[in-house]
Amino acid sequence: MMDSVNRSAVTPSKSKLARTFAKVLHIRALTGGTQKHKFTENVKDDAVKNDVAKSELLKKAQFKSFDDEDEKLRQKAATEAFLAKLFANISAVKAAYAQLQFAQSPYNPDGIQCADELVVSELKNLSELKQCFVKKQLDEYSPETTQILAEIQEQKSVLKTYDIMGKKLDSQLKLKESEIMFLRETLIEANKENKLLEKRLNSSGPVSALDNLHFSSLSPSHFIMFLRQTIRSIRSFVRLLSKEMLAAGWNLDAAASSIEPDIEFLKANDICYAFESFVCREMFDGFNYPNFSISTEPLPEQKKRPRLFFDRFMELRSVKPADYLAWKPKSTFARFCRAKYLKLIHPKIEESIFGNVNQRNILNSAEYPESTFFSTFSEMAKRIWLLHCLAFSFDPVAAVFQVSRGCRFSDVYMESVNEEAFLSWDGSPETEPTVGFTVVPGFKIGKTVVQCQVYLC
Repeated sequence: MMDSVNRSAVTPSKSKLARTFAKVLHIRALTGGTQKHKFTENVKDDAVKNDVAKSELLKKAQFKSFDDEDEKLRQKAATEAFLAKLFANISAVKAAYAQLQFAQSPYNPDGIQCADELVVSELKNLSELKQCFVKKQLDEYSPETTQILAEIQEQKSVLKTYDIMGKKLDSQLKLKESEIMFLRETLIEANKENKLLEKRLNSSGPVSALDNLHFSSLSPSHFIMFLRQTIRSIRSFVRLLSKEMLAAGWNLDAAASSIEPDIEFLKANDICYAFESFVCREMFDGFNYPNFSISTEPLPEQKKRPRLFFDRFMELRSVKPADYLAWKPKSTFARFCRAKYLKLIHPKIEESIFGNVNQRNILNSAEYPESTFFSTFSEMAKRIWLLHCLAFSFDPVAAVFQVSRGCRFSDVYMESVNEEAFLSWDGSPETEPTVGFTVVPGFKIGKTVVQCQVYLC
């Protein structure tokens, strides 16, 4: 009983104390937990604030960097636009200066004044650009548009410059063409004068040494002098004949090979010697006979013949062949011209050159053509006829000779027309050049020998 009372009496007291102690602990626990939570929240708030500040600073730094980059890009674009305007202005100055030069030649006072004003205007624009650059007043509002417009202006100025250069070159071309025309006219006049002088030299124009020629003073030197004139006349006709044949479609190489077969010409132009050989062979045929054996008229005795032929020489020497043929159409010289032309000029050649054989028909009717071709032929025929008369004025008579193919070359009787033939000769008989054909015959006047002209091969 005692024990139960005592336990009951002690238990409430202990329980109250325990409850009081529990309350105290509970209150302290509650008080201490709240403060810790508040501290944690404060720390978190400060970190967030710091992060926000850092983010703001970072954003500001990024925006500043972007602004700097944009500023650099704007400055670069403005600089490029300025340079484009500068190059456009320089191109405009060049175009204006080109226009000024073009106006000076040929002289154009209005064009010069206009171009000068344009040059001054463009230089002022260039000066303004310089001031803008110095003051750093570049176009920063629309640099792209400015640059495009400047490039367009530059291209326009370049095209204008090229256009002016084209006009200048065209003007120079016209000037050159006019100079060429003038030179051609001068050349034509010079050729006419040369032909006139050549005709005078080869026909009626006497050489001073023959002006006062007398029968008593006749010598081989006179014959040699007249022979040189005759050769020039022959070559003039050969050039004309070759030119006409070439224009008519003839193969001159084949023609030369038919005249002198099996001859290897050392140079392409050497075929002219074949034509000259053919003309001389036909024209000098019968030279050693009085009147070329084309006339049966009686001749005086041998002692009087030299004087007769000398008088014929003096009669025809200063007269043009056309005038003499019209004056004496039935003379021995007229018959000589007719016979030699019909023999020298083949009908096929005449027809190919002229398209007909009218000149042959005219000659066969005892008349004489008035063509340039026959005029050149008659000049040559006259020289050969006069040389024939001069040959028969000597006593003994001057005789013609020629050399056969394959003969050894001799300085006494021959003169080479192609000296280069000796270049391949090494001194041995095997390589020694020989005569291919005689180009111009030689002559013997008493003891005087006039060398014949030969082609060596």
